[in-house]
Amino acid sequence: MIRVNDTHFDEGAILQEMQYHPAENQRNAMIKASESLIISELIKQRAKALGIKAAVESEDDDDTFSAQLFDREVDMPGASEQDCRLYFDNNREKFCSSPLLAVRHILLAVNSEDELARIEAEDKAKLIIRQLCQDPNQFSVLASLHSDCPSKKTEGQLGQISKGQTVPEFERQLFNCELGLVLQSLPSRYGVHIVFIDQRVEGRPLEFVMVKERISDYLNERVRRKAIAQYIETLIAKADIDGFDFSVSDSPLVQ
Repeated sequence: MIRVNDTHFDEGAILQEMQYHPAENQRNAMIKASESLIISELIKQRAKALGIKAAVESEDDDDTFSAQLFDREVDMPGASEQDCRLYFDNNREKFCSSPLLAVRHILLAVNSEDELARIEAEDKAKLIIRQLCQDPNQFSVLASLHSDCPSKKTEGQLGQISKGQTVPEFERQLFNCELGLVLQSLPSRYGVHIVFIDQRVEGRPLEFVMVKERISDYLNERVRRKAIAQYIETLIAKADIDGFDFSVSDSPLVQ
């Protein structure tokens, strides 16, 4: 049993909340669920104490009254142009246009849940890569014979690719590859890819004016999260809570 001022949560409420907090074991899931219930209740109680209407009218409208409460009680200063410029100057490597890759591939399609089929596809990919190592000019022929992608009709060509144009798990691997034939197949949710990178054009540094708004949004969100976490800590400190010790949890207060 957990008590938050005059509100009680029994084991059933905690078990129900646990479905939203996957963890490596039941104890950690229970800790996360209990923490979430307590924080939500503290926010709700404070919103009601201030007469925030959404908290009274709807027990399910958590996001609405939470936002109203934070707007009223949490000081969230915005990032100045000087703050944005300082962040830009200290992190210039983050602000470049995306590299461009000219890519060909052969896709051996595999159901993501079929482990045996994936192993077979990887074995087949090794044979194809071995053939390409001996004669790279065979790529278009092998693409037409083996690829399950419509690009097989254009010699496997995917055209110019920049970041954000392919699925994340494929992109992370692709943009770390060297020019030429990639000597190991690249897995994705669609199957196994045999890749040849014909050209790479590196990204160019961006001017401050082009990224100022993005930096401002990032810094403001970082300040917002920190301010809300500190506010929640004050609610916890002032509350009468039994049955839970926040020191057992190492997770951030705000998710």
